[in-house]
Amino acid sequence: MTATTQRRNSAGLRRDLDLLEVLGSPEAESNNGLGVVRIADLTGRDKGQVSRTLATLAEAGLVARDPSTQSYRLGYQLYALAARTLESRLVREAAPFLRRIVIATHETAHLCVLRGDNVLTLTSELSEYAFRGVGWEGVSAAAWRTSSGRVLISDRSEEDLRRWYDLHGRDRPVTGPLSPVMQEAGATLPQEGTPLFTEFSGLLGEIQRIRTRGFATVDEEFELGVVGASAPVYDFRGSIAAAINVSAPKSRVGSHLNEMGVLIARVSDELSRHLGASR
Repeated sequence: MTATTQRRNSAGLRRDLDLLEVLGSPEAESNNGLGVVRIADLTGRDKGQVSRTLATLAEAGLVARDPSTQSYRLGYQLYALAARTLESRLVREAAPFLRRIVIATHETAHLCVLRGDNVLTLTSELSEYAFRGVGWEGVSAAAWRTSSGRVLISDRSEEDLRRWYDLHGRDRPVTGPLSPVMQEAGATLPQEGTPLFTEFSGLLGEIQRIRTRGFATVDEEFELGVVGASAPVYDFRGSIAAAINVSAPKSRVGSHLNEMGVLIARVSDELSRHLGASR
């Protein structure tokens, strides 16, 4: 490849990025997309050229076109790439913070994210206790029944919470598959306990307690005989990106569950600042 060809390809990539930047602008966000003519005006490019480039980007899933309005917006593939990148960084950066919690509590610490109505464990830092000596990566559970799930939705407005609860606030079984490590250790999916609340008003009250205390707790709701505490991890935008969770036998930590919650909240806050959150 000649230097001239490289410059031409670089210029083409720059023009593609210009279109993506326009579609990520406040104007595009507020209007749920922009039409070809407006995009051409904003980028100072020929309308036909913009249309052809957008069609190519749409084939790759980087932009999407609304069939009724013909407007374009950022596509699912771009968001998927961004999410994977953020989660990869979260796993990498969270490791030493999770280890600090394990050292302080002697319990396994988990980093969790939200997947629709479920909480998914991205990574676990294992403790020396056999009871929690296996990782729960890849296992998901109904968010509203877990401390981590409640934390992950605790920055939403009451209207958003209502919509989320109407869709997801119901009993769902814990789902697998179990990791090979868990299978080899003879682990099984948990036997669920009794939820603290079954109405939306109960969720609102719990969310308010989380906002006041900075952490959430559960007492044998997710699993019989098990208690847990979780705190939010914020990203550079100030949005909740993940939750740090510790779950353990009630017989071992039940008497100092709130103390554990305070510790997790403090470490989560330090991780948030490490990720660029201005909290």
